[in-house]
Amino acid sequence: MQKSVRYNEGHALYLAFLARKEGTKRGFLSKKAAEASRWHEKWFALYQNVLFYFEGEQSGRPAGMYLLEGCSCERTPAPPRTSAGPAGARDALDKQYYFTVLFGHEGQKPLELRCEEEQAGKEWMEAIHQASYADILIEREVLMQKYIHLVQIVETEKIAANQLRHQLEDQDTEIERLKSEIVALNKTKERMRPYHSHQEDEDPDIKKIKKVQSFMRGWLCRRKWKTIVQDYICSPHAESMRKRNQIVFTMVEAETEYVHQLYILVNGFLRPLRMAASSKKPPISHDDVSSIFLNSETIMFLHEIFHQGLKARLANWPTLVLADLFDILLPMLNIYQEFVRNHQYSLQVLANCKQNRDFDKLLKQYEANPACEGRMLETFLTYPMFQIPRYIITLHELLAHTPHEHVERKSLEFAKSKLEELSRVMHDEVSDTENIRKNLAIERMIVEGCDILLDTSQTFIRQGSLIQVPSVERGKLSKVRLGSLSLKKEGERQCFLFTKHFLICTRSSGGKLHLLKTGGVLSLIQCTLIEEPDASDDDSKGSGHMFGHLDFKIVVEPPDAAPFTVVLLAPSRQEKAAWMSDISQCVDNIRCNGLMTIVFEENSKVTVPHMINKTLNSCKVPQIRYASVERLLERLTDLRFLSIDFLNTFLHTYRIFTTATVVLAKLSDIYKRPFTSIPVRSLELFFATSPNNRGEHMVDGKSPRLCRKFSSPPPLAVSRTSSPVRARKLSLTSSLNARIGALDLTTSSCSSSPTTHSPTASPPPHTAAVLESSPADRAGDSTELSPCRSPSTPRHLRYRQPGGQAADSSHCSVSPASAFAIATAAAGHGSPPGFNNTERTCDKEFIIRRTATNRVLNVLRHWVSKHAQDFELNNELKMNVLNLLEEVLRDPDLLPQERKATANILRALSQDDQDDIHLKLEDIIQMTDCPKAECFETLSAMELAEQITLLDHVVFRSIPYEEFLGQGWMKLDKNERTPYIMKTSQHFNEMSNLVASQIMNYADISSRANAIEKWVAVADICRCLHNYNGVLEITAALNRSAIYRLKKTWAKVSKQTKALMDKLQKTVSSEGRFKNLRETLKKNKKHSSWPCSCNPPAVPYLGMYLTDLAFIEEGTPNFTEEGLVNFSKMRMISHIIREIRQFQQTAYRIDQQPKVIQYLLDKALIIDEDTLYELSLKIEPRLPA
Repeated sequence: MQKSVRYNEGHALYLAFLARKEGTKRGFLSKKAAEASRWHEKWFALYQNVLFYFEGEQSGRPAGMYLLEGCSCERTPAPPRTSAGPAGARDALDKQYYFTVLFGHEGQKPLELRCEEEQAGKEWMEAIHQASYADILIEREVLMQKYIHLVQIVETEKIAANQLRHQLEDQDTEIERLKSEIVALNKTKERMRPYHSHQEDEDPDIKKIKKVQSFMRGWLCRRKWKTIVQDYICSPHAESMRKRNQIVFTMVEAETEYVHQLYILVNGFLRPLRMAASSKKPPISHDDVSSIFLNSETIMFLHEIFHQGLKARLANWPTLVLADLFDILLPMLNIYQEFVRNHQYSLQVLANCKQNRDFDKLLKQYEANPACEGRMLETFLTYPMFQIPRYIITLHELLAHTPHEHVERKSLEFAKSKLEELSRVMHDEVSDTENIRKNLAIERMIVEGCDILLDTSQTFIRQGSLIQVPSVERGKLSKVRLGSLSLKKEGERQCFLFTKHFLICTRSSGGKLHLLKTGGVLSLIQCTLIEEPDASDDDSKGSGHMFGHLDFKIVVEPPDAAPFTVVLLAPSRQEKAAWMSDISQCVDNIRCNGLMTIVFEENSKVTVPHMINKTLNSCKVPQIRYASVERLLERLTDLRFLSIDFLNTFLHTYRIFTTATVVLAKLSDIYKRPFTSIPVRSLELFFATSPNNRGEHMVDGKSPRLCRKFSSPPPLAVSRTSSPVRARKLSLTSSLNARIGALDLTTSSCSSSPTTHSPTASPPPHTAAVLESSPADRAGDSTELSPCRSPSTPRHLRYRQPGGQAADSSHCSVSPASAFAIATAAAGHGSPPGFNNTERTCDKEFIIRRTATNRVLNVLRHWVSKHAQDFELNNELKMNVLNLLEEVLRDPDLLPQERKATANILRALSQDDQDDIHLKLEDIIQMTDCPKAECFETLSAMELAEQITLLDHVVFRSIPYEEFLGQGWMKLDKNERTPYIMKTSQHFNEMSNLVASQIMNYADISSRANAIEKWVAVADICRCLHNYNGVLEITAALNRSAIYRLKKTWAKVSKQTKALMDKLQKTVSSEGRFKNLRETLKKNKKHSSWPCSCNPPAVPYLGMYLTDLAFIEEGTPNFTEEGLVNFSKMRMISHIIREIRQFQQTAYRIDQQPKVIQYLLDKALIIDEDTLYELSLKIEPRLPA
């Protein structure tokens, strides 16, 4: 008779008590009884890996328990119901959640449970799965396999060591035998040698000859060695090494000085102030000390260690090895992020603490220390801000004098790249932090507070004073005068523009700001900007004349209130244009962002590319949405704007709406005939005159000054001023003043409240282009200045009469754009004799010509350097550009910097070996002509992965960017239109076929399973190399029907390999338009400053980008119904192409292995799809039905 199992019942009851109180999961479940159709409701409690069930929630003793270790839990369908019973009861039972606990052996019946809600059922299943310790068992199995593998390795090593020991013993025996033979031979030789007397002494003459010969040989050797040493000393390598050593010595001296500065900061300021903060009457608190000095003490300790290492390296001179020191230093430099991020805040805290007289007096005592050498605390706090850039500059100089074959070259390049990456991250963090602090400063100025400014996505654009015009009931303007004192006093508003909201505040007598009760916070998504009044509205016509066309309207349409209109007056037309441009840009940016999100994510489930989001959220100059071809060509050479984004977009996509010949002809016309080629509206805004000069001081249009042709460029006298109150103007008198609308650009004095002036003028409303908004680049904006920096003002130009007195009657102002162009064109050049200052300063034609020439050269330089493929494929275009550049060089009026820029462009365009540094697939095929190729068994997974990555990147890099336009890869003539994209697709298929064919070549199951595991390892290494194209090549091969159906083979594959393959497949899955792959690339991007996805070098899957391009091409037309170019579409296409090109331009540093590449490119190893499936059926036939 079998005895019952005994167990510790008291401990089980104690565990049941704990399960009731602290169980992982507790609640009512229905348990199926032994009968087939009866269910009993029990109260279950899960504790660790034991599942208790009670008769009720209040029961103290469990009715039973289950040990869950090693079990599995799965959902089961609802059992079929009989027709008996009410329909409502059957529906309720069908809605319940059924699941079963399987115990993994035949002796135990499964536990069938159900619950009322699906969510509760899923939670129970997850808790039971965790209690089963399934993950731990899998890890145990993996560890056991690794242990067995290690044991096998140890046994193999023992056998090998034993064999080596026997070989050594045999060799010792052989050595002893050979020694005995040598001794015997020597004895025999001595016996055979006949006896003879010693030879007579050598002849003295022969001794002298030998002595002279020895002396000559020594002298010749010393002379040759001296020549070698002298040649090396004069060689470029030795000179480079001397400069490199000098850089290292300078770096050590700078590091010594920096450590000394940190020592003074910590021991002369930080530690004494900590002691002062602990006194009875502390002049400063501990929190303020921490806020001022941050982690400067930790930085000092770090650099003391680094400095000790540098001094130890100098002890080993002339061998200077620094790479390992930077390898140790790099991971620790992240501490600078906290210091740099809060540096501005620490200076603000210090300034606030200085208002305390006791602290200020104590600080001056510390600064009077002779070790400080008269430097203030702010100076010492600023030193760490420049240390990372100093390291980058030092490494750049080191690399410039380090040979490519130097042992430290790669390590120093890696250190430099990491430091540059850290510098970019720190710069971005500082920008974000400063934006948040700016918003918080404005929020503190508002008495009522403003919650929208706590949103970190709000970016400050501009602020200033505007006058709000009161309105009457029907939305019409009241009859008030602009010059009315009451209107200026009562209607003056302090306005703040952010990327998403517009704030209107009133300023009290104490300087505090108060939001308007109605219309104080305007959401820009609900606003419509109106500049020109309606032609049918007589009242609006009158208001325009009444306010001098300085008014503009903002129509607000809130969803939960009645619409209303806000009418604002700007101080001048320039201020109005600037405000309207910025508001329009922000409004359009928000709406365009919303449209892009809807189009990409809601309709097609495609993720918005990061570069597109970044461009939509970044606001530089006004962006064009729709425009005619003529307007785009005008914008390309517009003297007011220089947008790199527009330039890239235009040069990437101009083939869609024009030709390279037309673009070059436009540039040539701008250079040769700037006055007739540049639009009048561009010249009007480029030369904006003062209102005081509108009707007087006009000069006859036939003035000889305007018709003069200078043989050399007439420089302009440029003077700087540090005072923002004084304003100097350039005298430009010509007949253009009669037809140019006057704009007042006189610089006003800075008021006590920080206001921002934007001198950028917006284009006229009646143009062929529709502007898309982004915050303008306000280079001339005045912002709040720190106390240690003096305000800087743009350059101003003064015209003086020959007699030396300033001319008061014929001076006018120029826009900041033209002033900048003048100052740039004339900087650093003396006045050649023959022309007085009056003629040089007043020559407006010279200003236009120089600015136009600079713009043409900028466009050509960008075109040649960033889009060289255009000239490689079009020799006629290349020759035309060369002719134009040679014509520019022949210009006698060309400035030295313009001549140098032209020569550089000409030199870059004339180079024929621009792409020789990159491998091509044809070159690789020719170099891999080996007599014998490697086989799959002899190649390691690392070798295969590296060479696959090299081939994939070479093929991916060879695609010219013009093939991405027009969906040529989907046309009937795709092989002619996009040959390189088709070659990439062909290479992908061939590599995938090779993987599948190699697996199917093995007849036995174990060999096939080993091949699968090896290819999965290759795919994982490709993932580590950022070759996601290679990962997809291998996973696609493993998912083919001929291989996927081999169940016996897959049963031999280890669980670890299967889990790794599932992870790889999930990464490159096409679900959601490669959603997981995009997320993976975004995660890699966190350690990069690239605007694209992950750190190059990388090989992304090309089909992901082709999908995005196809969606953009099919979703939006190239031209509108009015015949305008859809430039927003061009911009989206350009950003995708730019991301592809960034991956193309960075090559892998992988050495080519001809035997491996010959194996990968051997088409004889590839089996076609039908033969593969037949072979699969032969290996594992179908099971009978």
